Amino acid sequence: VWVTCRMALTGTSGRIGSTKSGIMSFSEGGAVCKRYRKEADMIRVLFVCHGNICRSTMAECVMRYLVDKAGVADDFHIDSAATSREDIGSDVHPGTRRKLSELGIPYGRFDHIVIMDEENAWGLECILRGDPEGKVSKLLSWAGLDRDVADPWYTGDFDTTYRDVRMGCQAMLEALS
Repeated sequence: VWVTCRMALTGTSGRIGSTKSGIMSFSEGGAVCKRYRKEADMIRVLFVCHGNICRSTMAECVMRYLVDKAGVADDFHIDSAATSREDIGSDVHPGTRRKLSELGIPYGRFDHIVIMDEENAWGLECILRGDPEGKVSKLLSWAGLDRDVADPWYTGDFDTTYRDVRMGCQAMLEALS
């Protein structure tokens, strides 16, 4: 999936891998993916974590839920990706799926690339080779906090991760709306 991020974010040509919401393809010369041409005027948000099975997937689903509930879903394109290839082909973590289900939340190019922790910042730096347009931010910085979203892969605590994700997404929606 890191190849997907790099190619989607740098405009590299050729067919590339998939994100949680589908396969993206780029034509010769790095033209914008057909899938995203209609969405050029939308606010495009990409949530990124290490494996795209826990936090970034949860953030994608929570943000989709929030923008839908706020009646502004047509103004946003929201997706998620990973900085690592280790979990390519893995499904969403069962704990993330269970937490989202408990709460009734359904499961190119981006204006905002939102990371979950400092390790993601390092991984994304390796992929992007910098952030000259200032698109990268930590999710909790939107809520005025300078800390990472806890990784439930290690803690097993999906409730705390959900609270962090919800707080960050809510603050981001308020700032972007």
